[in-house]
Amino acid sequence: MPDEIFDNEYYTLTDEDGVESEYELIGSLDVDGQTYVALIPVEENDDDSDEANYVILKVAKENGEEIFETIEDDEEFDRVADIFEDEIFSEFDYDEDVEAEEE
Repeated sequence: MPDEIFDNEYYTLTDEDGVESEYELIGSLDVDGQTYVALIPVEENDDDSDEANYVILKVAKENGEEIFETIEDDEEFDRVADIFEDEIFSEFDYDEDVEAEEE
């Protein structure tokens, strides 16, 4: 069961090259006491893929503030991604969203 599903929470993320991009928070969950978030880019991708592109990040504390960190461990990432797929993303009907945009 997902911990939370969010509507209209946006974050600006800065990549390692200093490029900023805006993301919308689409879900959050706790796994073994660690909080993770799933974000989807606000701008649509230019590729022709029908799949949604999203990122999963770990929530950490730095100087008393919550920050998002990249998940470095592949096994940890795969485990968390599977949980997001099963518990949160399975609730979305992407085909319905695409059809609504086309009308």
